[in-house]
Amino acid sequence: MKVEVRKVTSRREMDAFVRLPRRLYKGVKQYVPDLESDIRHMFDRRHNPSLEFSDIQPFVAYRGEEVVGRIVGIINRRANETWHEHTVRFGMIEFTDDEEVSRALLSAVVSWGRGYGMDAIEGPMGATDFDKEGMLVADFNLPGTMNTIWNPDYYPRHLESLGMEKAVDWLQIRVQIPREVPARYHRTAQYAREQIGLRVVKLGERGVATRAVAEQAMHLFNESYQHIFGFAALSDGQIKSYLDHYLPLIDKRMMPIVMNDRQEVVGAAVTIGSLTKALQRAHGRLLPTGWFHLLTALKLKHEDCAEMLLVAVRPDYQGLGVNALFFDDLIPIYNRLGIKWAETGPQLEDNVRELSQWTPLKPEYVKRRRCYKKQITDNRI
Repeated sequence: MKVEVRKVTSRREMDAFVRLPRRLYKGVKQYVPDLESDIRHMFDRRHNPSLEFSDIQPFVAYRGEEVVGRIVGIINRRANETWHEHTVRFGMIEFTDDEEVSRALLSAVVSWGRGYGMDAIEGPMGATDFDKEGMLVADFNLPGTMNTIWNPDYYPRHLESLGMEKAVDWLQIRVQIPREVPARYHRTAQYAREQIGLRVVKLGERGVATRAVAEQAMHLFNESYQHIFGFAALSDGQIKSYLDHYLPLIDKRMMPIVMNDRQEVVGAAVTIGSLTKALQRAHGRLLPTGWFHLLTALKLKHEDCAEMLLVAVRPDYQGLGVNALFFDDLIPIYNRLGIKWAETGPQLEDNVRELSQWTPLKPEYVKRRRCYKKQITDNRI
C-alpha cells in the first residue's frame, strides 16, 4: 500500500504520534523514551511558550492502517530572523527502514514549509537549542540519555540517500570522575577565587535569592550561546516555563553558579544524576509508577552517571577560571554521591575552547551526531 502522511489534527492521530516509538523500539536497550506528557505539551500553547514565535506541525505516516513514521515541522521565526534564513526545521523523526516512508515524511515538512516561504530544510532540530537535536551517526551501541536523540543506524543512510548534507556535527564527552580534583583545575580555581573575586554558590543556600539567581543564570545562557549554530534567545515566557518546571526537581548541589564580587552571575552549570534507567523503567509514562522511578533517581538514589546538560560562561569571563571552579566544586560532590562517570550534552565539534577544557580528565569523544540541511525548490525532498 502507498504511504500516506497526515497532519495530526485529532486525538487519535496524536496518540499514534506519541506512541510510535514505544512500538518501534520495543526491546532496544539503547533507547530512552521521552515522557509522553512532555510530547503532548509541545503542541499546547498553555505549556509551550515557544509557540509564541514558532509554528509547529506534527505529521504521522501510515501504510494502510499501520503507523510507520512520524515527524514534526518547525518554523522558528526568531531563529530565522537571527540567522537571516528562511529555514524549516524537522524534528522528532522516527520511521521504519523504508525509504518511501522517510521520503514521504520529509517531503511533508518541505511542502508545509514552502507554504510559509521557506527555502531550506534542516534537522533534526527543536524549537529551541535546549530541545533534542542532531541525528546519531556513530556509536549506536551506546545508551541514549534524557536530553539526546538515539536512533538506529539506518536513519542517517536514509537522509544521505535523499540528498541531505552535513550542516554541523556535535560530539559528546565522557569522563571518569577522579578521586581528587586535578591539580590544574584546583590551581586555576584558587586563582579565580583569590585574584578575580569569583565564588561558587548554590541555589537554596542562605543568602542566595534562588529564583532571582536562577533567572540570571537563564539570561546568561542567552548571552553565552548567541553565536552557537541555530540558537535563538529564550523569551521571558520560556525562561519562566523552564524554571517553573525544572527548578523544584533538580538536585541543587549539582548546579554550581559562579558569581563575581558585584553579585552578578558569570557562570552556570546544570548537571543532574542520569535519568536513563528511570525513564526506561517508566516506559514514557508518569502513571502509575513512572513518577516513582524518576523521583528516586532525582532525589533519593542517583545512578553512577551524571549528565552535564548545560554550561555557560559570560563572554568577558571566559578564560578566567570559571570552568575550573565548576570542576573544583563538582568532582568532590560527585564522589560523595557515588557518581563514577559523567557525560556532556552535544558539543559542536569546532568549538575548540569548549572541548579543550576537558583535557585534564582524559576525555573520550563519543556519539557523533549531525544536523542535515538541504535547499528546497519544490514540494518534495
